Amino acid sequence: MRRTGVILFLFFFLLSNPLPCSSFYFPFSNYHAIFSLSHSLFSRVANLREARGDYDSAERARSIARKLENGLGIGFWKVMWNVGWDYARNYSWRDATTSFEMFDALSEFNEMLRGLSEFTSASSDRERVTWINRNYENLLKISRSLFGRFRNVFRQSGPLKEVIDTLQKEVLEGGLLKDCLELGTTDLKGLLMVFKDISSKYTSTSSTRAEL
Repeated sequence: MRRTGVILFLFFFLLSNPLPCSSFYFPFSNYHAIFSLSHSLFSRVANLREARGDYDSAERARSIARKLENGLGIGFWKVMWNVGWDYARNYSWRDATTSFEMFDALSEFNEMLRGLSEFTSASSDRERVTWINRNYENLLKISRSLFGRFRNVFRQSGPLKEVIDTLQKEVLEGGLLKDCLELGTTDLKGLLMVFKDISSKYTSTSSTRAEL
């Protein structure tokens, strides 16, 4: 009973006192969606890699999935608090620079989403293979550019940089993007749309503060 009371206190405290960074005042549902979609994606990728005998990369994906699973329950609030402090300490003073990077990233998110929609509309395995052969390198190029932008922003040691580094390695070196295409694009499109939404809200918030 006492533990339940503590949890409820923390829950309402966090709702009434947003994370220590105005850029993180967006709905917590956005960030929880990232955890949920990422956990689903990496779990499926781990199974796919294991099925084809790629056990080392499967274990990498499964390890990421386990960490994400820990953040789906009450651990979510701890993660968000740590991320909020990381941002407030290392990045909040760079709002103008960050806003420019996020603004440029929006068009790349849109380009990625358009490409994934084209892939999804393919009516046969043959068409999908043809689409991948024709467009995969461009998707990889856009991904590389996006990670470059995020690394320009999140370059101080901390949880945000760790996330960017981990994802960059899996996408650019571990074949994560190709795995996602093989599995279907539902989770990946969902993630991109949430990241795009957060980037869009951040950009508008930063612009408003700049005008004030």
